[in-house]
Amino acid sequence: MRSYRVSEIAARIGGQVDGSNDPSISGVAGIREAEPGQISFLAHPRYATYVATTRAHALIVGLDHVNEHAAGPVLIRVADPYVGFLQTLHLYGAERPKPVAGIHPTAVIHPTAVLGEGVSIGAHVVIEAGAQIGARTILQPGVFVGADCNLGDDACLYPNVVVRESSTLGHRVIVHAGAVIGADGFGYVKAGGAHLKVPQLGTVHVEDDVEIGANSTIDRATTGVTRIGPGVKIDNLVQIAHNVTIGANSIVCAQVGVSGSTHVGHDVTLAGQAGVGGHLRIGDRALIGGQAGVTKSVSDDARVSGYPASDHDQALRVQAHTRRLPELVRDIRDLTERLERLESELAKERERIL
Repeated sequence: MRSYRVSEIAARIGGQVDGSNDPSISGVAGIREAEPGQISFLAHPRYATYVATTRAHALIVGLDHVNEHAAGPVLIRVADPYVGFLQTLHLYGAERPKPVAGIHPTAVIHPTAVLGEGVSIGAHVVIEAGAQIGARTILQPGVFVGADCNLGDDACLYPNVVVRESSTLGHRVIVHAGAVIGADGFGYVKAGGAHLKVPQLGTVHVEDDVEIGANSTIDRATTGVTRIGPGVKIDNLVQIAHNVTIGANSIVCAQVGVSGSTHVGHDVTLAGQAGVGGHLRIGDRALIGGQAGVTKSVSDDARVSGYPASDHDQALRVQAHTRRLPELVRDIRDLTERLERLESELAKERERIL
């Protein structure tokens, strides 16, 4: 089993050792689950109480961490403990073995398709006419690549991914199992009592270093392009509709749905199960809370949540008041009854006086 001294780990991740011991570390774990001989990290104050009880021999902490447990684990101080832990995971985590370059005999590849150097084409892959597959790209079993698609270098498509015709994927794109890129956008016009399908003539362009989760879907544009910007990370079970644009380095969490022709800026976070209406603009660096329902455009740097989505702090106040509704209803009922009694008594007193 691979092991490193604490001093070696600190050197690898650009940290400073706080402590005189230099134990050998053979693995990584969470602060609560760690065993002797393992290293963990503290990135959030809510876990600070576990520093006193963790069995880890070493802990990655922030530069400003106050060490109140001199007999505890050896500390490695870094600017960002989470990033330091991520770097440490890379030290111990063996990469998954990559498929060897070559073409499986059951693959069906059109003669006009162009395959780059060192590609790996798995069992029952289908590549249609005019498609281009970049160098060292991996297509795992059951992948379908439609006509005139263009896949960049060093991409990886996991089993049963579908990339429909004329779609483009950039370099180093990762698409997890079951995702569908370039399906028809959802467009219909009702005429004569029937729903007439609007032809979906556009494409999808996924730029470099994008990762797309399992069973997610990105629809082609009606006309023009559905565009996913560089560095975007999309979780599982996400629906991106036709003509949507998502800016660079945005995060789209599980079960998010983005309706057609909406523009999402760069560095945006769409938290789990958020729903975004169509033809809206989500500003740069905005944060959309989990299960939010966005019905109007959101400005740059905004933090919204709730339904309909509003300023996050305001939405929290509304939620707090909502939880008190039964109590407030009782109070209003009691006040109403008291008011009615007072009005009745006042009316009787007027009659007596008159």
